[in-house]
Amino acid sequence: MPDVLKNDRFLRALRLEPTDTTPIWVMRQAGRYLPEYRATRERAGSFMGLAQQPEFACEVTLQPLDRFDLDAAILFSDILTVPDAMGLGLSFAEGEGPQFARPLRSKADIDKLAVPDMDGELRYVMDAVRLIRKELRGRVPLIGFSGSPWTLACYMVEGRGSKDFATLKAMCWNEPKLAHQLLDTLAQAVAAYLIAQAAAGAQALMIFDTWGGLLGPGPFREFSLRTMAQIVAALKADAASRELPVVLFSKGAGQHLAALADTGCAGLGVDWTIDLADARAAVGGRVALQGNLDPAILRAAPAVVRREARMVLDSYGNHPGHIFNLGHGITPEVQPEQVKILVDEVHQYGRTLRGGRR
Repeated sequence: MPDVLKNDRFLRALRLEPTDTTPIWVMRQAGRYLPEYRATRERAGSFMGLAQQPEFACEVTLQPLDRFDLDAAILFSDILTVPDAMGLGLSFAEGEGPQFARPLRSKADIDKLAVPDMDGELRYVMDAVRLIRKELRGRVPLIGFSGSPWTLACYMVEGRGSKDFATLKAMCWNEPKLAHQLLDTLAQAVAAYLIAQAAAGAQALMIFDTWGGLLGPGPFREFSLRTMAQIVAALKADAASRELPVVLFSKGAGQHLAALADTGCAGLGVDWTIDLADARAAVGGRVALQGNLDPAILRAAPAVVRREARMVLDSYGNHPGHIFNLGHGITPEVQPEQVKILVDEVHQYGRTLRGGRR
């Protein structure tokens, strides 16, 4: 791409290089808490209308950057685009979340799965990446992403959201070979999906293992960590993606940070249930850390938001490799003014913490 980055703090942090202040972006930063997002979604007709039309996906990706001094953009899409492209029939019911018309309930269902055509069923995602990258004009880096194989499988087998995804867990216990077949197919699909995003112009890649924390230590290593390591290895082996930093975010899996760092990723997302100082000690400073403010704090008074942001920054300390983020996605009830308070405080206090070093 011909554009030159005007703000590379995010990428520098992922390389463990010094930055003048702590970079910040926010998971789900393009979302329902923004009135302009809600207006665009109404024009698009539905969530999938937004995600599957590159012009709309580009518009909402850029909306938070026009409001806040964020240090990265993230592709507007959904983690379930890959299983939808595999023919499961994704839809979003108002107030009920994602649903699949054809969930996986048998070996025959899983035998039929194939890696989607990235220039066919998922071309709209790559077109969105290309358009967003063009419209960013080097303002900040663009993050591409996917769900992890375990998280995708949770929805594909259950057919909808769940508190425990017990149907997939039962498959892991009763038919482990079949579970591995499903997860290995998804690992191939996710790797191909992220490589295609890299080729289209993404400058960093992220894997959301939203439901990894539901697994015990042994099952986590067998059914979640193993496939994420496969994906990182595949990304490092492909010319389109080998130079791009990869961030893994496994929610609720703080005890596995060292093992996650061993995958060869550049950064790890951290939720709010572990102190960043402890997280940094666990990985020995080998990888960057992203996080980890509790999203609910954005509904507190401005003074509390500032105080808690400083506490997160202090917990990481004056070390390279910190990207400020929430410990999970921003919620729809948050007022946009609160996000501005957070972003400005992180940058201001981060400069103080780092002594304005460049």
